[in-house]
Amino acid sequence: MGLLRITLVLGALEAFGPLSMDLYLPQLPQLARTLGTTDALGQATMSVCMIGLGIGQLVAGPLSDRFGRKRPLVIGVVLFALLSAACAFAPTIELLLVARFLQGLAGAAGVVISMAVARDLFHGIELSRMLSLLALVSSVTPIIAPVIGGQLARVMDWRGIFLVLACVGAVLVAVAQLGLRETLHDGRHAGGVLRTTASHVSAVLRDPLFVAIMIAGCLSGTAFFSYLSMSSFVLQGEYGLTPQLFSAVFAANALMQLGGAQISRLLVRRVGTARMYLAGQSAGALAALVLLGCALLGAHAAIVIGALAVFLGAAGLGGPNGSTLALSGHGSRAGTASALLGMAMFTAGAVVAPLISALAGTSATTMAAAIASGAVLSMLIARIAVRRVLPHPTAPTSSTSPIDARPRAPQPESPAAQPPPQQGTPT
Repeated sequence: MGLLRITLVLGALEAFGPLSMDLYLPQLPQLARTLGTTDALGQATMSVCMIGLGIGQLVAGPLSDRFGRKRPLVIGVVLFALLSAACAFAPTIELLLVARFLQGLAGAAGVVISMAVARDLFHGIELSRMLSLLALVSSVTPIIAPVIGGQLARVMDWRGIFLVLACVGAVLVAVAQLGLRETLHDGRHAGGVLRTTASHVSAVLRDPLFVAIMIAGCLSGTAFFSYLSMSSFVLQGEYGLTPQLFSAVFAANALMQLGGAQISRLLVRRVGTARMYLAGQSAGALAALVLLGCALLGAHAAIVIGALAVFLGAAGLGGPNGSTLALSGHGSRAGTASALLGMAMFTAGAVVAPLISALAGTSATTMAAAIASGAVLSMLIARIAVRRVLPHPTAPTSSTSPIDARPRAPQPESPAAQPPPQQGTPT
C-alpha cells in the first residue's frame, strides 16, 4: 500500500470528528430557533455527538485489536451514514440528541482505527511524522467544512446539512472498503472480547506517561471544545460576524492548526518528540492566557480571533507528538490505547464545556476562561509528567530507535507473537 494512498485514506477516515461538528456549525443558532429550544440544548447536539465519539472509540478500538482493523471500520462507517440521515428527519430536539449520540458512536470507528492502522505501520519519530501528515489531510475538513456549511446555509436548512453528511458517509464506505487493506495480522488476539479488552486496558493504564498524557488530553479537550461549542454564539452574537464570515474565520483558525502540525512534522527529527510536545503545550497555554486578557479588557474582535488562531496552531504543534509518546509502547494494543486517548479527550470536553456554558452563560469571557483553564492545567501536567518519566525529554531521538528509554510497568502481551511494525518514512 503506497504512502500517498494510505495517508489519503486514513486522513479521510480520521475526519469523522470535525466533519460531524463543523459542517453544521454555522447553522447551530438556526437549529436552536427552528426546534424551539435553548442555545444550551443546541450546543448539546454537539456535546452528545462528542460523547458518542469518545465512548465509541472504547468499543471500536478493542474490537479492532480482536477482529482486525477493516471489518469494524466498515461497519462503523455504514452506521454513520444511516444515522446522519436519521438526524435530518428528527422532529424534536430530544430525538435529534439521541440520533447525534448514536452517530458519534458509529463515527468513532473511523477516528480510532485510523490511528491504530498508523501505529501498525509506523513507530517512533516516523509515527509522529505520519500523524502530522495525517493531520495535513484531515485538517482540510475543519478548514473547508464550515465554509461549505456557510454556503449551504444559503440554499438549505440544518436538515439538509445532515443529508449531505449521509452522502459523505456513503462515499467513505467505499473508501474504507476499497482503499484499505488489513494491517493487523499475527497481532490479533484470541479469546473473549471482554477478557482481552480488560487485559489491554489494564496494561495501558499501568503506563505512567500514557496516563499523564491522557489526563492532559482531557484538559486540552475541554479547552478545545469550549472554543468549538461557544465560538459560533460568541463571534456571531457578541462580535457581530455573519454566518459566512464566521465560517471563514473558523476555517482560518483550522488552517493555523494544520500549520502547527506541519511545523512539527518538519522539525521533530531535529528537535525530538517530547520537546515538540512540551513546546506545543507551553505555546498553547500562553496564547490562552493572552486570549483571556483580551476578553476581560474588551479587545477588538480581530485581536480575540488572532489569539484563538495562535492557540489552535499550538494545539497542532503538540498534538501528534503527545499521541506518539502515549502510543509508543503499545504495539498490538494500539487500538485500545488510541481508544482510551480519544475517549478521554472527546468525553471530557463534551461534558465539561456545555456545563460551563450552562452555569456561566455563553460569552467571550466565559469561553476564554474555559480555554485558559484547560490549556494551563494541561501544560503543567504535561511538563511535570514528561520530565519525571523521560530521562532526557529535551534530547532529540533517532528516527530508527525507540521514542525513549523510560522504564515501563510490566505490560503482558497476548500469547500471539507481536511482529515488529513495518518501518516507513513519510515524505
